[in-house]
Amino acid sequence: MEYGSIEREIHVDAPPETVFDVVSNPAHIRDWWNAETDIEPVAGSTGELTWRDEATGRTDVVPITVGEVRPPRLFSFRWTQDAGQAATAGNSLLVTFELTPAGDGTLLRLTETGFRERGWEIAVLEKAYHEHVTGWDFFLPRIAERAARVPGTERDDREPVRP
Repeated sequence: MEYGSIEREIHVDAPPETVFDVVSNPAHIRDWWNAETDIEPVAGSTGELTWRDEATGRTDVVPITVGEVRPPRLFSFRWTQDAGQAATAGNSLLVTFELTPAGDGTLLRLTETGFRERGWEIAVLEKAYHEHVTGWDFFLPRIAERAARVPGTERDDREPVRP
């Protein structure tokens, strides 16, 4: 296995504008990713993602840097570099959300790359890759669920979704 990239696609019952907001707005990120962040959906914005486990008291903090932003079609960011380092292709992973209108909804395509470029030993690479595969398989459907609950979003039956 190459461990080069993770690619996933999911249909979201919401327009691209709503999905873009859900993947890029800190208020929505808290909901679907369970991470606190203060990033702005502006290229070059930097911040942190913070996960807190209330049961154990454990806190994980990961730097994040917004990359390309083209509302409502594309949002990308780099993350996982060491704290205090600027994100580069050699020290971070690149996550890209591509949004394409699809009927009454959106085709959301997620790509995460940069695993091999990190220069990790194979055991570390395999572990990180599998953790991210498991993570995106869990969190990507939550993006769709959150987008469907955004006030004003309509389902196929055209009834308003209640938050």
